[in-house]
Amino acid sequence: MAEKSKVILVGLEREMENSYLDYAMSVIVGRALPDARDGLKPVQRRIIYSMYESGILHNRPYRKSAHVVGNVLGRYHPHGDAAVYEALVRMAQDFSFRYPLIDGHGNFGSIDGDEPAAMRYTEVRLSPIASELIADIEKDVVDFVPNYDNSLREPVVLPTKIPQLLMNGSSGIAVGMATNIPPHNLGELIDALLYLIEKPTAEIEELLNFIKGPDFPTGGIIIGTKGIRESYLTGKGKLTVRGKLVIEETKKGDKNIIIKEIPYMVNKSNLLTQIAELVQEKKITGIKDLRDESDRHGIRVVIELKKDADPKIVINQLYKHTQLQTTFGVIMLAILDGQPKIFNLKELLTIFLEHRKDVVIRRTKYDLEKAKARAHILEGLLIALDHLDEVISIIRQAENSEKAKEKLMLRFKLTQNQAQAILDMRLHQLTRLEKERLMEEMKQIKENISILERILKDEKELWRVISEELKEIKKKYADERKTSIEEEEKSDITIEDILPDNPEVICITQDGYIKRLPLSTYQLQRRGGKGLNTLANNNDDVITSFVVTSTRSTLFLFSNKGKVYSIKTYELDETSRQSKGIAIKEYLNIENEERITEIISLSELPKNLYFFFITSKGIVKKTPVEEFENVRKSGIYAIKIGEGDFLVNVFLTSGNNEIIIFTRKGNAIRFHEKDTRPMGRVAQGVIGIKLRKDDSVIGGVILQESKQIVLVTKYGIGKRVNPQEFSTQKRGGIGIRAIKITSKTGDLIGVKNVSENDEILISTKKGQIIRIPVNNIPILSRNSQGVKLVKLNEDDSVVSMDLVENET
Repeated sequence: MAEKSKVILVGLEREMENSYLDYAMSVIVGRALPDARDGLKPVQRRIIYSMYESGILHNRPYRKSAHVVGNVLGRYHPHGDAAVYEALVRMAQDFSFRYPLIDGHGNFGSIDGDEPAAMRYTEVRLSPIASELIADIEKDVVDFVPNYDNSLREPVVLPTKIPQLLMNGSSGIAVGMATNIPPHNLGELIDALLYLIEKPTAEIEELLNFIKGPDFPTGGIIIGTKGIRESYLTGKGKLTVRGKLVIEETKKGDKNIIIKEIPYMVNKSNLLTQIAELVQEKKITGIKDLRDESDRHGIRVVIELKKDADPKIVINQLYKHTQLQTTFGVIMLAILDGQPKIFNLKELLTIFLEHRKDVVIRRTKYDLEKAKARAHILEGLLIALDHLDEVISIIRQAENSEKAKEKLMLRFKLTQNQAQAILDMRLHQLTRLEKERLMEEMKQIKENISILERILKDEKELWRVISEELKEIKKKYADERKTSIEEEEKSDITIEDILPDNPEVICITQDGYIKRLPLSTYQLQRRGGKGLNTLANNNDDVITSFVVTSTRSTLFLFSNKGKVYSIKTYELDETSRQSKGIAIKEYLNIENEERITEIISLSELPKNLYFFFITSKGIVKKTPVEEFENVRKSGIYAIKIGEGDFLVNVFLTSGNNEIIIFTRKGNAIRFHEKDTRPMGRVAQGVIGIKLRKDDSVIGGVILQESKQIVLVTKYGIGKRVNPQEFSTQKRGGIGIRAIKITSKTGDLIGVKNVSENDEILISTKKGQIIRIPVNNIPILSRNSQGVKLVKLNEDDSVVSMDLVENET
């Protein structure tokens, strides 16, 4: 009768939990994570050891990769051949490993993401530096364990003379954890190790004097040291890594951007495709052509720029939108004593040194035993040579070798090993010279034994040996840094860094809409032209104010109620020429009855200047600009406005200027700014000009002797006037005539200081905007009427004007 099977009831939840934990630990320890001592994952260690066993060393011929993969699979790593070959290939790629451990012959892939050739085509051998990983392994310096089928033994860890974990880094995803250790410069690591040997209590900050930061095989630039310090102090951090770009000027004077290095682990081919797509989508502007001129000497990608493109803006756009700037997340996680743990920099260096100490102690003990064994044999041989005739006689008279051995041991008090060595001597070893050679060897072995015993007894001597070996490694393999580290800057590229600082026009309408249009929308016309329509068709709205600004400038928007609001030009959406615009309330928290009457554009907030305010009732005030440093979109009060009054004009003054105020009916007064003392934001101001009945102030200018003043009226009549025609008066007077106002001209609408090369923009009620060169406007006397500047349609009129300043 068959034996009854035993059924054990197990909860599914418990069984799944235990099975998954077993699987997770298997992945963590046996596949995905490196050992903290030799810095290798199991598959990497098995590849190197298998190649060492097979004699595929750096000074031996190449062997097929398939041969190596087959050996690794058959002996130590019973997993897929693709995984083994992938690990082998990666160790041979100079763009993946800072110091490749495999010397590959054939196609091992490229930085463009090209796949390596099949393993039957490529050939490999260990690189010279890989020999340092397995040095002295035959001297019982590390523990061995049975392989997967108990037919062979494999090392638990390699003895490694090099700090492989930090030198080449490591990346891997296990179950519930991951590691991402960046590569470093070997020379810097060894300098830090030598310092740590001399000063074991050294702080991480001291080690940073030697290890500047990661050193990627593809070069690039690390921005700032904050992420580096955080990574080394805690074992986790983020590094901002950029490609290396330079600006080259062609023979024709054009400027090109050259990509010379790219961030670590970035696929170059994908990067170029990404750039091309972003250019098509117009997220990156200013690029005319893109070509890859890379070769075996290095990366060279040429980005041809359009003539009007700013290279710095394009570079910032590339960093902002492409993988030319990446974030490397550092997680210095490795396995020690079978447990995964995150280590800081000093801990990893210390673990390596402790591993080297253990290896050197075991190697020294092994060498000492070998030396003592050889000294023991030499003692016996020298005894035999001192009694040569008697030894020969004993051997000749003995019945066999066993009897001879017994008699020699008895006669000369020898051990079995010594007696056997005497019997094994050849005739040529009986010469006098051979005796001298043995005596010299004995002397050297005794000296060697003394040195080895001193190493084991004196820890300082032990560390001296480790230091000397590290110095030798540095001499053989250290090289210059590939990755540069730039001082801390704003690594987060803002929108201001990637936007061209182009001239723009901001229009505000009577119904509370705001529009942003490129200045290039308005082509220059001679005076008397009709201009360009910039309002939606069939729209009764009116442009009340506008300003010529630039993309990155800050706009200060002053309202009729004396409040001021602040916004960046680029924060306003760019609209089409004939669109209605966007309600200004979407950008600013203005009240229903509030209207923007003045816009001032500033690239930066100046110091030691004043905002000079003018109201419709002729009230003036000046307030230091510093009081407007923290203007919000919700607004702050800039001037206290009296009943029935409203703010009409604001401009910047030095405190020592002369001001000319103009009224709607063509009057003007010139007075010195010193007549107006500085006041706070909430003050109301003082009288600037006395107004006649039915008149009001439309604005003012700062007197500039080298410029003229352009005056434009409601019906498009205008002229230029020399400022010298206005004599200085005391503030508060009635003033003098500035322009002859008639029913043909209509009221005065706008005034601006202008130079000969400037242009003005005139905006009409119906949305027409005309751009006129100033030199087309004649210079006339104060009492004259002016000439026609704008050809107006019926029921249309001028509502505002602004200046386009050009360099002389």
